[in-house]
Amino acid sequence: MLLLTQVVWLAALCVAVLSCPSIVFRHQWGGRPPRNRVQLKTPAPYVIIYHTAGNRCTSQAACRRQVMGVQDLHMVTWRWTDIGYNFLIGEDGRVYEGRGWGTQGSHAKNWNHKSLGFSFLGTFCKTAPNAAALNAAQRLIRCAVSRGFLSHSYTLKGHRNVNPTSCPGDALYRVITKWPRFKA
Repeated sequence: MLLLTQVVWLAALCVAVLSCPSIVFRHQWGGRPPRNRVQLKTPAPYVIIYHTAGNRCTSQAACRRQVMGVQDLHMVTWRWTDIGYNFLIGEDGRVYEGRGWGTQGSHAKNWNHKSLGFSFLGTFCKTAPNAAALNAAQRLIRCAVSRGFLSHSYTLKGHRNVNPTSCPGDALYRVITKWPRFKA
C-alpha cells in the first residue's frame, strides 16, 4: 500500500511529465557539442522569449535544419561556445534542445545569468507562430516550473524588454503580452 506522501509525489510527477512538450534533444537533431558550459543558477527568475528571425518550419525535418543553421550562425559565424538559446520552438509543435535546462545561455546581455531563453524558429513580425508552437512554448514554461528550473514566481519578458531590439517580432510580442506573468 502506498503511503500518502508517495501518492502525492507520484501525482506531482505525472503532472510534470504531462505538462512537458515533446523535446528533441541535441543528439536527435544533430547538434554539435558545446565548447564550454556555464551552470545556470536555478530556479531562474525570468524567461525571455525570442524569434530566430529566420525561416519558419512546420515539419521536424525542416525545423531540424533551422536549428542546425542557428547553431552554425552562433558557433561558426559569431564564434560563441554554443547555440545561444536554452530551447527553440518549431511550428511542428516540438521543442528543440539548445543549451538545455541547467546551462546559462548567451541570448541577452546582462540577463543570461538569471534567465532561460526560449526562441521561436522563424520571423514573427507580421504573423504570429501557429497554435502548435504557441502551445508548445506555454507547456515548456510550465515544464520548467514543474521541474524546478524556472521560479514559480517567474517573470516573462520579450527580448525587446531587456535589450534594444525588435525581437521577438511585433506579432509574437503581441501574443506573449497576454500570457500569464508577462511584464514589460
